[in-house]
Amino acid sequence: MESEFGEVALRGLHRYVRLVIEELRLSGNAYYAQLDPTAGAYIALDRRLPGHPGCDVALVWNERTGWALALETDSREDLVVVERLGAEVLPSPRVVAAYTRDAYAGEPKGDKDDSPFPVCSDLAGRLAGYAAALPA
Repeated sequence: MESEFGEVALRGLHRYVRLVIEELRLSGNAYYAQLDPTAGAYIALDRRLPGHPGCDVALVWNERTGWALALETDSREDLVVVERLGAEVLPSPRVVAAYTRDAYAGEPKGDKDDSPFPVCSDLAGRLAGYAAALPA
């Protein structure tokens, strides 16, 4: 997604990510969201995943493969995706939070498939819908 989607889509993406954070009851602002060069988001999680005690965990999203849980192994390395939600490219914040809680409970519901979703032709419009929930 190029930046031509503009400020409304970016505000919507930020709101969407904050809603995921609220659903997870996380404190702080350890997240980022971007539209350029592709839409993506990162949320630092405050607990370790079962089976990965030595690694920090992040919840990451991008417009091609949706949400995933990833391990931060070393600041010089890319994140290592351990599981993808796989539902759709922009599931509700409640679905993302439930997926994350299930993974922490040792009951993963996602998959390891990293195949991209079909291009969501209305992604900018869907993100803009989240911006509409913000005060003007």
